[in-house]
Amino acid sequence: MDQLFNFSVITNNFTYFMVGRFPHGPLGGLGLTIYLAVVACLLSFFGGLILGLLSLSRHAIIRYPTLAFINLLRSMPLLMVIFWMYFLLPALLGKVPETQTVIMALTLFTSAYMSRIVVAGVEGIPRGQMEAAMSTGLSHTQAMLYIILPQGLRNMIPSFVNQFVSLIKDTSLAFIVGVSELTHVATQINNRDMAYPTEIFIFIALVYFLLCFAFTTLSRWLEKRLSWRKAI
Repeated sequence: MDQLFNFSVITNNFTYFMVGRFPHGPLGGLGLTIYLAVVACLLSFFGGLILGLLSLSRHAIIRYPTLAFINLLRSMPLLMVIFWMYFLLPALLGKVPETQTVIMALTLFTSAYMSRIVVAGVEGIPRGQMEAAMSTGLSHTQAMLYIILPQGLRNMIPSFVNQFVSLIKDTSLAFIVGVSELTHVATQINNRDMAYPTEIFIFIALVYFLLCFAFTTLSRWLEKRLSWRKAI
């Protein structure tokens, strides 16, 4: 059993699993995974908000191209979007770090899904709210920004957290373009030692589970708390 399950490979490489070569080199491992997820999530929040509001525009010249862009991204696998950004951005902008190309791919892909959360949140507000706001002299845009959207955002928060959980798992695809996030680091260690793949990937699965479980628990807590506030 000691030969079959030898977790010394985890303890011996624990720092590398957590932060890669940092501080004597670039950030990697779990630290880079969290960095990718947090930055992409923040950018995706604003990207999804913009795309969602544009897809609700009363002007067809704005609404239909936005919906086409959203549906195009939603119909493609994330891996293809990562490859697009990996080859397209350097062709347009010159040398671009792999980490930045992955963040852009994750942002575009997740923004498309977050935009539908925004649409659902806005459409969940009774139509009378818009009519009442416009009757006070507000324009449609002002009513959307000052009255409808703040109410809808409260309903969107649990879904945003769930999307963040999915984003954490999606970062594992960054290894395909050589970004040293957690999965890539695990693969490097496994290829170097060639002895304990079971232990390595059990550990990686446990780390992803703990991350996702923590944020899923947060989502449930937020949902209950917001429902309670709405009830009173």
